[in-house]
Amino acid sequence: MEKRLVERRYTAFVRGGALLDEAGKTKLKAINEELSKLSTQFSDNVLAATNGGAVVVADVARLEGLGDAGIAAAADAAKAKGMEGKWLLTLSNTTQQPVLASLKDRSLREEIYKASIGRCSQGAAQDNLKGVARQAKLRAERAQLLGYPSHAAFVLADEMAGTPEAALDLLTGMVPAAVKNAKAEAAKLQMMMFKDMPEESDKSKPWVIEPWDWDFYAEQVRKAEYDLDEAAIKPYLVLDSVLKNGVFFSAEKLFGITFKERNDIPVYHPDVRVWEVFDADGSGIGLFYGDFFARESKQGGAWMSSYVDQSFLLDELPVITNTCNYAKPAAGEPALIGWDDVRTLFHEFGHGMHGMLSRAKYPYFSGTNVPRDFVEFPSQFQENFMLEPTVFANYARHYKTNEPMPQAMADKLLASTRFNQGYATTEYLAAALLDLEWHMLAADAAEVSDPLAFEAEILKKHGIALESVPPRYRTPYFSHIWGGGYSAGYYAYLWSEVLEADAFAWMTQNGGMTSDNGMRYRELVLATGGSRDGKELYHELIGREPIVQPLLKKRGLQ
Repeated sequence: MEKRLVERRYTAFVRGGALLDEAGKTKLKAINEELSKLSTQFSDNVLAATNGGAVVVADVARLEGLGDAGIAAAADAAKAKGMEGKWLLTLSNTTQQPVLASLKDRSLREEIYKASIGRCSQGAAQDNLKGVARQAKLRAERAQLLGYPSHAAFVLADEMAGTPEAALDLLTGMVPAAVKNAKAEAAKLQMMMFKDMPEESDKSKPWVIEPWDWDFYAEQVRKAEYDLDEAAIKPYLVLDSVLKNGVFFSAEKLFGITFKERNDIPVYHPDVRVWEVFDADGSGIGLFYGDFFARESKQGGAWMSSYVDQSFLLDELPVITNTCNYAKPAAGEPALIGWDDVRTLFHEFGHGMHGMLSRAKYPYFSGTNVPRDFVEFPSQFQENFMLEPTVFANYARHYKTNEPMPQAMADKLLASTRFNQGYATTEYLAAALLDLEWHMLAADAAEVSDPLAFEAEILKKHGIALESVPPRYRTPYFSHIWGGGYSAGYYAYLWSEVLEADAFAWMTQNGGMTSDNGMRYRELVLATGGSRDGKELYHELIGREPIVQPLLKKRGLQ
């Protein structure tokens, strides 16, 4: 381990510019300083634009379909902003907004979508376009200074993928199947939409599925094909139950750990909760913080962070946090979440377990300090247990009666997991391709003068420019790559998903959710962190190289 530490530290110093001459170091420092300022400004702009883009509704009739809890939350949000008697629909960081799945008012859906997609674009109060073009140029110049042809080449040289071409091959190889499925899904949505056309409409020019229509009519098709109603499902998905009886329960079964909530530990906000985590022998493992509700001072999305990394060298136990942005319920009401929210909870907890169950000597190798295209493996692997029958039955219970979700509803919910996968895969691929193409630009390329035109050109080039399926994140508010640490790395989610689908297939074929399987995974993946090469770890876990077939089967794209 000491040899690997020296090698990794040396590589990090070289990649940080240690071998440059003084002139090169001075230039690198200037580039890094400017990039830091640009990244901070980008994040500030996105936060301000997301908060400022919230849509005010004056007539509650326009909120038909949102449900009593959603309407109450919107009223509370408006009241908090001094707009009592109105309703405020806040935005999340993604292109599509959760409320679009339930709002019946098409004009309101369009207003919300356009507020979302217009954030930080040309003419907006918080314009990010010049800033992202400048970031791309500076990153390319930095890569050239360090001996690489592009920022993507620099980043992926230290990842499992190795080269941007390898990542590009993975993404583009899935585009045809994803787009084909998305178009077939759109045809179904269009047929459902015809039923809603007003009688006075020109039938020769029927409504066309627009981006703000997709989630709403997807929900209608879901109901028609699977008889699923998000409003009927949510009462069985209570945040506290999903957390304790699902997320924690699965970890207890797999890893032999337990959680005890602590109310005597200071928190940075009243909504934050803390649990102490114990191993099977009763010894303390660390602290787990949960910060689940949206508030104005938080950026959108969900993530895991560590306040303290585990380390035997420093004799430190981990302090881990999971942060989400679920809508806070009205006072006295339970926090009911959607199926995608359940997935997010399990996903971020997978990252949390990577940090919490680390057994590294050096903090440099602790927990999630692994290659970026390996770091999503544990989080996506953990998602599988939201569907594991014993786990699902334990958390999916009605908040009033504690009755389990009716079997017919559960069967349809589980059967629907492949539904809309053409759309989901296409929107992800579009964003990942944008990221790679932005960062495959060479240093001698002119600074992009029109980022939105560049974005459109890239989507068209890869055959993924679908009007009704926008990228999950568009360039001006793509926080992962301009404000976070995922530049040239958004592909990693799919790369890691190949690993997790294959690993879960292995677990299923070898007895399923047993403590033996859980402990093997815990010791080889979670405990080891970055102290060993990810390819070696995976090969030892499975006994072979990863294969893509389980992922294709899982997504229904094979």
